[in-house]
Amino acid sequence: MKVGIDTVDIKRIEELINKERFLERVFSEDEIAEFKKRNEKAEHIAAAFAAKEAFSKALGTGIAGFKLTEVSLLHSDNGKPFLQFSGKALSIVKEKGLLFDVSITHTDTFATAIVIGWC
Repeated sequence: MKVGIDTVDIKRIEELINKERFLERVFSEDEIAEFKKRNEKAEHIAAAFAAKEAFSKALGTGIAGFKLTEVSLLHSDNGKPFLQFSGKALSIVKEKGLLFDVSITHTDTFATAIVIGWC
C-alpha cells in the first residue's frame, strides 16, 4: 500500500490562477473543462493541485518522470473524485501495477487531498 497526502493554501492558488498560463501548465484539458463546467472556485482548484502532489508522494518519486497535466482529478456523475492518468504518468502507474483512490476536502483557507495506492 502507498499513501500520499498534501495540503495547499487556497490564497496561494488564487494568486496563481490569475498568472498567465498557470492552469494550462498544471491541469489537463479535461480538468480545465470540468472547472469551467462546474464553475469551480479556487478551493476546488487547490484541492485538484493537492491531489496531484499527494499522488506523487504516494508513488514515492515526487513529481519526476511525468508532467502534472498527466494526472487529472476528475469527478464521477455523483461527484466522487477520481484520478485519471495519461502519458508517462499512465505508463508509471501500469508499470507499478497500482490502483489509486483519492479523497479531497477544504476549509475556507486550506485544501487537502489524500491518495492511496494498492496492487
